[in-house]
Amino acid sequence: QVRVEESGGRSVQAGESLRLSCTTSGMRFDGYYSGWFRQAPGLGRESVACITPSGTSTYYQRTVKGRATITRDAAMNILHLQIDRLTTDDTARYFCALGRMCSDAGTVVQPVTSWGQGTQVTVSS
Repeated sequence: QVRVEESGGRSVQAGESLRLSCTTSGMRFDGYYSGWFRQAPGLGRESVACITPSGTSTYYQRTVKGRATITRDAAMNILHLQIDRLTTDDTARYFCALGRMCSDAGTVVQPVTSWGQGTQVTVSS
């Protein structure tokens, strides 16, 4: 399977914004559904957001809806996730994936990429 690489995570204060990036080799984000997951310590991996190949439709998990924006740069073949008004509940390792479709809840369905190392986001109050 094709691998992905996430970047952009860091430690921030609550209320700040952060933009994460995801790159992949051998696949194009405009050819697949793609999105983000996150995993907080001691918890399972949860969906965050998903975007269609055309980039015209986006789907978000309830807790980030209104604060998160998923985009893809077709020219650079990079997937981004920006989260505004970060809270301590956003602390997690964030992963990206390409897959077969998006669910309404922001899930990338049937991922076709291997999981990367993720990028750590830590939000302090």
